[in-house]
Amino acid sequence: MEFKKSVSDIHDCLKGIIKIEKDKVAVQDEKRLRAAVDGLVYNAVFNSDKEIKANCRWIIKSAASSMGIQSASIQGLYEAMGRGDVRGFTVPAVNIRGLAYDTARALFRSALKNKAGAFIFEIAKSEMGYTDQSPYEYATVIIAAALREGYKGPLFIQGDHFQINPKSYAQDKEKEINGLKDLITKAVNAGFYNIDIDSSTIVDLSKPNVVDEQRPNFEVTAQLTEFIRDIEPDGITISIGGEIGEVGGKNSTEEDLSVFMDNYLATLVRMGNNMKGISKMSIQTGTSHGGVVLPDGTIAKVKVDFDTIEKLSNLARKAYGLAGVVQHGASTLPDDAFDLFQKRGAAEVHLATGFQNMLYDSKYLPENLKQEIYKYLHENMAKEKKEGETDEQFIYKTRKKGLGPFKEKFWNLPASAKDAIGKELEQRFDLLFGKLKAVNTYDIAAKWANPVNIPLKLENDMAGVASEGKKVKQEKGDRGE
Repeated sequence: MEFKKSVSDIHDCLKGIIKIEKDKVAVQDEKRLRAAVDGLVYNAVFNSDKEIKANCRWIIKSAASSMGIQSASIQGLYEAMGRGDVRGFTVPAVNIRGLAYDTARALFRSALKNKAGAFIFEIAKSEMGYTDQSPYEYATVIIAAALREGYKGPLFIQGDHFQINPKSYAQDKEKEINGLKDLITKAVNAGFYNIDIDSSTIVDLSKPNVVDEQRPNFEVTAQLTEFIRDIEPDGITISIGGEIGEVGGKNSTEEDLSVFMDNYLATLVRMGNNMKGISKMSIQTGTSHGGVVLPDGTIAKVKVDFDTIEKLSNLARKAYGLAGVVQHGASTLPDDAFDLFQKRGAAEVHLATGFQNMLYDSKYLPENLKQEIYKYLHENMAKEKKEGETDEQFIYKTRKKGLGPFKEKFWNLPASAKDAIGKELEQRFDLLFGKLKAVNTYDIAAKWANPVNIPLKLENDMAGVASEGKKVKQEKGDRGE
């Protein structure tokens, strides 16, 4: 890839392809623009010149918007699911950690082939840190991938596990919540119009009743709901998710859901402004993020409580108008499990580690790069190795933390390797769209998404670039998928 040395270099390369007039970009040659996206997005991610980086991001997003590729909220679709107007599929939400641009391209190719539109790109608070992807960068890469593959329509980009750290919260509640508000603001400014609040981490199971157990959870979720409603762009209702059961903890119950929702909604009423609440609920059903790693590095089989998914999804829709429940930590489950999510009424399934595993385990990933990363992990993450843990368990657990430091090396893999890995990923997305019955959802998503043409300002991308370099703090217990 070639680094550009000035903004004028970028403009010179795009003559006859786009026309820039003040705050707008007009596309003159779509075919040539798609061919130019690779270089634009590379500079948008890796160029050390902040002005060039910001201009490339603004050009990508502005050109895409002019062609009907826009960030959107999934709120309208989820409200339709809650009413029963739309049913019969589960929405896959994909966390992209490594090889982000090529992975997103593979997903868009699969979506085009399967006429899918109901799918989400997401990244967790913790993942932003160890993969070195800010909200501004992540959104740009997703939009660039859509532009490159010719996918047009609403894009659902989501902040996953915007999470309260329980230790930090116990020490200074206001500071922890303000930190999360800052992250939410950055994400919304970047085009994340779907935010999953995760304060299930402060549910206190030592309390004498479910109301008191869930109290800090529903109070913080309400507080952050109000904040999101205050900052969301005009014309957009951000889809907000809540969570009642910490993934890896005890399975959620109907009582947990009812107690949370009744008290959360009552809290919103007391706050006033007749604001919309959450659109979906994440629950615990027996899974864990990344799977349970056995000593030989393989993943233990996990039994998902599909009865809980069905009961709580039905309750969420009928009593509260939610789209249904959300399943976390699903990507490492066996293939025969995915049919059941749709059959049992899950609204959304989160998928991450499985795609990371495909990247690391692909025969097309050069062995020398993989060994270089593993050497780095042994040297820099040694403190994370627990007593009695095998090397295979240690590597499996920590290799996600090699994605940020080696991001550019992944990006600069030979085209033949990236194309081959991309085909493997595309086939996996084909399978998931089929299993989750999310094929032929393009028109449905377009009907209910109602994207708004938000003005795109270069100064916003300049501010986004300026905020980078300040990594999201990684804390023990932070979650991805």
